Parts: sequence; C-alpha cells; structure tokens
Amino acid sequence: MRSGQVIYPFEPWTVTESSFDVETNQRDETVFAVGNGYIGIRGNFEEGYDGPPGTSLHGTYLNGFYDSSPIAYPKARHYGHPQLHQTMLNVTDGKIIELYVDGEKFSLFAERISDYSRRLDMRKGTVVRTQVWETTTGKQLRIRIERFAALSRKHLAAIRYEVTPLNFSGEILLVSAVDGRVANQAGGGDPRAGSAFNGQVLQTKESYEHRTFCALLQSTSMTHFAVLCGIEHALNHAYELETVALEQRIEKRFHVQAEENGTVVLDKFITYFTSKDDPEEKLLQLATDELEAAMTMGYAELAASQQAFLDEYWKTADILVQGDAELQQALRFNAYHLLQSVGRDGRTNIGAKGITGEGYDGHYFWDTETYMLPYFLYIQPEINKQLLKYRHYILPKAKERAREMGEQGALYAWRTIGGEETSAYPSASTAQIHINADICYALKKYVEVTGDKPFLYEEGAEILFETSRYFAGAGAWIEGRGFCFTGVTGPDEYTTVIDNNTYTNLMIKDQLEFAVRVATALREERPERWAELVATMGISEEEVNRWNEAAAGIYIHRQNGLIGQDDSFLNKPVWDFKATPKEHYPLMMHYHSLRINRHQVLKQADLVMAMYTQSQRFTMWEKQRNYNYYEPLTTHDSSLSTCIHGIIGAELGYMDKAYDFFQQTARVDLDDYHLNVKDGIHTASMAGSRLMIVDGFAGMRQVEGELHFAPNIPDQWTSYAFNLRVAGSMLSVQVTKDKTIYRLVEGSPLTICHLGKRVEIDGEVALPNRELEAVIFDLDGVLTDTAEFHYEAWLELANELGIPFDKEYNENLKGVDRRTSLEFLLKRSDRIYSEADKERFMQRKNERYQELIRRIRPEHLLPGIKELLEELKARGIRMAVASASRNAPAILQSLGITGYFDEIVDAGILERGKPDPEIFLRAAEALGVPPRNCLGIEDAYSGIAAIRDANMVAIGIGDPGNLGNAHRVLESTGLLNFELLSDTYHSITH
Repeated sequence: MRSGQVIYPFEPWTVTESSFDVETNQRDETVFAVGNGYIGIRGNFEEGYDGPPGTSLHGTYLNGFYDSSPIAYPKARHYGHPQLHQTMLNVTDGKIIELYVDGEKFSLFAERISDYSRRLDMRKGTVVRTQVWETTTGKQLRIRIERFAALSRKHLAAIRYEVTPLNFSGEILLVSAVDGRVANQAGGGDPRAGSAFNGQVLQTKESYEHRTFCALLQSTSMTHFAVLCGIEHALNHAYELETVALEQRIEKRFHVQAEENGTVVLDKFITYFTSKDDPEEKLLQLATDELEAAMTMGYAELAASQQAFLDEYWKTADILVQGDAELQQALRFNAYHLLQSVGRDGRTNIGAKGITGEGYDGHYFWDTETYMLPYFLYIQPEINKQLLKYRHYILPKAKERAREMGEQGALYAWRTIGGEETSAYPSASTAQIHINADICYALKKYVEVTGDKPFLYEEGAEILFETSRYFAGAGAWIEGRGFCFTGVTGPDEYTTVIDNNTYTNLMIKDQLEFAVRVATALREERPERWAELVATMGISEEEVNRWNEAAAGIYIHRQNGLIGQDDSFLNKPVWDFKATPKEHYPLMMHYHSLRINRHQVLKQADLVMAMYTQSQRFTMWEKQRNYNYYEPLTTHDSSLSTCIHGIIGAELGYMDKAYDFFQQTARVDLDDYHLNVKDGIHTASMAGSRLMIVDGFAGMRQVEGELHFAPNIPDQWTSYAFNLRVAGSMLSVQVTKDKTIYRLVEGSPLTICHLGKRVEIDGEVALPNRELEAVIFDLDGVLTDTAEFHYEAWLELANELGIPFDKEYNENLKGVDRRTSLEFLLKRSDRIYSEADKERFMQRKNERYQELIRRIRPEHLLPGIKELLEELKARGIRMAVASASRNAPAILQSLGITGYFDEIVDAGILERGKPDPEIFLRAAEALGVPPRNCLGIEDAYSGIAAIRDANMVAIGIGDPGNLGNAHRVLESTGLLNFELLSDTYHSITH
C-alpha cells in the first residue's frame, strides 16, 4: 500500500488548510463537507468556482434521494440481472452567495487574495472560511463564511456570511440564490468513482418567491421523486431587496450600504424536503414552516444547538490517545464524518462514501452492518436500530429478489439505495449472499447489547426468518461434506463464484443458530406473535428444525493444517507479487478478473474477517496459522481490509504490524492514501479506526452479551481511553502501559471479563494488562533428560538402516515430533522408503524408546525441578507440559509429578509440531490463560521458536548458541526458581 503524506497540520479538534490549491481542491471539497445524515454539502465555495474543468465536484446530496436509468448490456440482458442503475443525485444548489463591489465579483481566483484559511471545527460542527479580498480598485474586505448542516434538524442547513470593509465605506451587493441547474459527474473509467448519468437529471416544475424567501420544486425522470429546496434570509443591516428570476434559478439581491470596519452579517437558512418522505403537495408548506422555525431560533441559537448535540455525541464517540497527535486528530475526524453521514430516520442508511461525494453512486453495501453498526453500537445504539429499520423497510424488495433467484425467503441487494439490486456484475454482488447473514449478525449484536426484544420479535424476526428461509433453500447437502453453499463469493472480490466460502458458511451457521434460538424464545415468550408469524409467513417448527440441522452440518474446508478460504483457493498458484509493479495496484484496474481469480491473491480480508466476526469459532493457533498464511496474500486494495487485519494482528500480539495497519486505516482520508478522497470519504475505514482501538488494541469481544477485554497498547502511546454504552450504562475504559482502569460512569453495575477473569464494575477497578499466571514446560531436557534414551533408540534404527548418525546430528531431532525426526534421519539415506516403511520405522523406534524409559524413576528429575514445581503450585501458578512425545503421560507418572500439572499436551492431538506454536497455544487454552500471561521453558531451538511465536516469554535451558532468541538462557535447571521466572517475565512484558 502507498504511504500517506501529511496534508493538514495535526490539531486535536480541527482540520485546517491555510492556502487554496486548485490541484487538490476536489479532495479538499470532500474533507470540508458538512452534513447531518440527510443533507450533505461538499466544501464548494458559496461564490462558485472558476478553476479548470475536472478540479471541482460541485455537489449537494440528500441521503436516499436517487433516480434510475437503464443499465446498458452489450447483448440482451440475462434473466435476473438488474435492469436499472440507482444514483444518488446532485440536488438543487441552495448555498450560493455571491459578493460584488463596484460590479466586481469576489472570487478566490482574483489576483489579490490574502489571509486565506478554512477550518473544520469538530466540536462546534462548523466549517469556517476566512480571507481578505482586495478589489482591482484597491478596496479591501475581510470575508468570513461559516456553514453547517443542523444535526438536530434533518431538513436544515445554515450559512453565516460576514463582510467587513477594511478601508472604505460604500455599497456592497450580496446575491443569494437557489439554482436548479445541477448534474452529477460522469464516472469515467473507474467503476468506483461516478455516476451513470451524463447531464442534468432533475427537471424544474415550479418556482416560488416571497420577500426574502424563494424555492424551487424539481423532480426526477424515472423514479418520479420530487424535491423542494427553499431558502430564507436574515440581515443585521438595512438593505434594498431585488428579486431576479432566471431559468431554473432565483436570486435575492441585497444592496447594503456598508461602513468601514463595520461587519455586515447575512444569515442564510436552507431546507430540503422530498416526496420520498411526504406528499408532494405538502413540500412547500413543510419548507416554509421549517424556515420560519429557523428564523425564529436565529443563527446563534441553531449554532448553540449544533454544539450541544456534538457535546453529547463526543461523550461516547471520543477516544483519547496520549502520545500521538496525528492519530488523535484522525480518530475525531472519522467519528465526526460518520455522524454527518449516517441516516437516522429508518428510511435511509449510510453509503460507502457517506453523503460527501458521488463515489459508488451513493449506494449502501454490507459495510453498514459489518463496520458502521459495530461502530455506533456502543456509542448511540439508537442509530443501529434505525439502520436495522431501514433493512426491514426494504424487506419486500429483498423478498422479490429471492423469488427472482428462484428461492423462498429474502435476499438483500448487494448494492442499493431503494432496495433493488443495482450491480450489473453478479459475480461480485448477487453471489455475495453473506449480505443476509451480515444483516442478521448486526441484529444479533444490537439485541445482545441493548436487550431490545420488542424490536427483535417484531421487525427483527421478520428479517431473520425470511433470510434464514433463503439460506435453507440456497444450500444443499453434499455427501461426504455436509450442508454446502456453492457458486458464492465471499468478501474477497478477487476470488469469485466459488464453493463453500468459509466466511459465508460460518456467518450463515451463526445466523441459523440465532434464528432457532429466537424462534424458540418467541414460542415461549410471545406465543401470540409466533402465531401471527405462522399465519403470515407460514413458518413452522419443522422448518425451524431444518435450520437447526443445516447449521449443525455446515461444511468448512480444511487442508494441510489450514482453513481454506473456499474449496479451491489453496490449490491455486500464488500471485507473483514480486513481479507486480506498485503502480499496478489496485489489481482490478490493471489485470483481467479471470487472471486474478486463478491465483491465490486477495483484495481484502476474507477468512481473516471471519476470525473477527466469528472469533469464538477459531482457536488461537488456527487464527495465528491462517493469519500468517493469508496476510501476505492480501493486497488491501479495498479500504475495508486494513482495519480487520490490524484487529486480528493485535489479538495475536503482532503490535508493530497492527499499528501500521491502524495508521493506514485511521488516516486513509486525511492523508488520501488511495488518492480518491475526491470522490468521497471512506466510511468503512473511518468506522474501522475506532474498531481497531476498541476491538483491536483493547481486545474487546462481545460474547453472548458479555464484554471481554484483552488490552494491549502500542509502544508509541502512553495511554488511550474510550467510553461505551452497554445495557443502559456507560463504561469508561482507560488502558495504560501496565494496567487497564474500568470505571462505571453512569447506570447499573456491569460484569465484564478482563483477560478471562470475570469482574463486576461498580465504581472504578484497575487490573493489570499482563501478569504471570502459567508456566508451560517442555519435558525432555527440562523436567527430565530422556534425550539419551531417544538418542539410543534412533541410533539403533540408524545402524539397522546403515545410516550414519551421531550426537551432533541428533541435535536436529530435539524438540520435534517423531515423524519430523525420522525425516531428518532419512535425509542421510540414499534409499527412498515407502509410507509403510516409515510407519514401521517409527513404531520400531518408539517400542525401543518405551523399553528404555521404563528405567525412569523420581530421582531422574533434573536439578531444582521438584522445588520449582512445589513453589509454583503454592503461589497458584497454573502449569502444563507441552511435549512432542506421545509418551509424556507415562514419563510424568514414572517421575511422580503428574499431580503438579493442570494440563498435558502431547503430539497426539497436534496438526503441526514445533517450531509451530500450536502445542503451546493449545496448552494456554487448556489452562484458560491468555498466551501473553504464560512463560515457557524449553531446551531446543524449535521449542524456543514455538514459545516466541505463541507470544509468550521464553526461557531456554542449555547452550545459548543453540537456543535462538530465548528471552533468557540458563545453563542448568538448578538455577530455576519463581523469583527468577517472575523477574524475567516482568522485565520482558513491562
């Protein structure tokens, strides 16, 4: 991924530009956009733009307001392919204010502009632009323009325009206009960028004006939606008013006699209403009522209301980072823009680009449920409810789509505004049936956090049951595998139309299990509602039982110790990354999709995404092994990717890598990482920046409604803190270098889990981020020395086979399993042996080894071990043995120390032996202790490597030259004691 560049100064609560640059103007228009979840106004200048074509995207948008146009197919449209585009429209421009002095118009392209500044204030919710303009006749004026979209009033935006003559008194002319001559930008060759339209779409039907009020009524061509934009004004100064009606434009011209150093203030109020929400005949009255209310309140009161709204928002949305001004600014910028972008009325959603630009045509994707809803869930859960209500609102369209696909139930559109599928590329859209499960995953999480069963049993149950019905029909039982989903696409759009995508299958499994639980609860708690659903949907207990059977039988592909992204991915050749120039990313813009699809290469997190959403279904060693395999194959060509890789990287202890992903995620827009901020913000990445801190660094997971934390902190920070709303309470979480402080801010006490330990929070509780809880021992060379017995057994076999073997070569066999040891031995043979031969050799060696170890007695314990075990047990430290030997239980029995150990893990249950960390991660899981709170003791290089890869502290016994990167090496076990272990652990972890 391309490194970002610093564009704006690092400021805690503001984003500032101090000069105007034509080349970056379109990007800056996105950054300085204002919005309130319904109205979105790009950072275009009130006076207009006189720059070169292609350097500005002039736009005002209304969330959910769109028009359609036919999709052009090269041949006849295939059955089931969508017929129409849906494009969020650039609507009537109501922000125009032009300033004239002596007939000369103010423009940033005038020769004499100084003291230019534009600032986004995230506490006040405003964008302020200031500059000094000197006319060609030498008259100087200071101009200050402030604007906002009212967060507490869906239909309202406001501008305060201040003009101060600095060296003259005389007439100035302020022209405020509403203009219907608007159009969307053509998309060009980039499918992510632009519109299906070319030219003006809205048609002007009526114009209205009275005194300082005026309005335009326009309508779309195919959807037949009407939109009315009205404007009203207040001045602090006497004026003469002139009204000029042009084609599709109405101007209110205010002639003002201004005084030197006196400030003329024009307040402009802008409102939008559409027939999507209200009857067309009522739009004018609604607009005039809203403007009258704004005039009564006045600009100052509206601005105060704006700040009050944000004060409340920041109580939970703000994240405090000590030691990183760059990322502190980015986190607030992202949180602010998400609030500006999200629909909150149950009829609208949040687009991939918000309402700041025309990228992706303003469409809604799965991003909402997998990124934005988790973002808002612990900040303002009511927003989650409204976004889920939107999914219920378009449920009839999803049911129509399922019928079109030949299935029962409901299939939600991959990309849409009005509910219909609009993507003409089904391989990367309709094939992504996981959209259903993503929505139900968000529903489940919402209910777990809020306890909102009334919503679950009404709208939620209909969504859940209809989409579960679709999955039951779309899946199939395949002999030898189970319940399968074929011809699907997972999150990775570089691997399309495959079978059994693991993310898809696990998400469907989770949904079907949830649906069964909800159906059972409904029958017991709301029998009348269950009866209603039986009558309206035809649902039955038999159908629910089929869901349960399908969930239990869902197939997951495993191969060579890995989990397959799908059935075929691991059989493909790996993409040649070394031969791919940097300028050829994203791959989809430079290589044919079929070529990409034939290789192991990912656009974004896929199986790694499943590790996040279905974390409880993966063991730690499965996460690590598969993350290490898939991460190098991922291009992160999608901005959705880095935050998920960062979250799982942090969970696995890869803090440097996680921090790098966090930087790319958090500042993707402020630093314009993908060079496409000009088309709009990246809302999923913005949400991902908070998820990376809360779910990544703080390690938060929601398990059956209970919050679990496993906090970490990047080396670059001294502390970070955030608040969460949970079950009506507010919880404060502060993570420092050595501890985490939980504090109940308001509400009833909460029970959480900190590193696996359940704690009630009623007040303030401080808990350590790391503490020594467990010691995991290798067997041979640590507890006792059976190495000589192994050597003798292997030597006898080597002699029988005529293979040279000595103690020096025997070092290669230490710490690894029997199969690997045999392979090392046979490397010295010229013969090729069959699998049956190898099995026979291993059996023969083991039989001889078992004969030898029968000699073991308690006195064969190595020096200091008995004393150490007794001390650890007295201090409550949990203990396990992680041995490559299947004979470990028998040896421990012979040594008389079995009772000291809580768990024994041997090679019999492993998929991979040392140096893979699986055996140590399995031991930690069996002990119920996080790997970070474990210390491992080994005498072999492979064992030390396994301990380190398990994110544990490693102590080596033996020759430092043979023990790799152990944190500490001792010559003898006789030097081991609890104080040494504790000192070593804390010196490394703190």
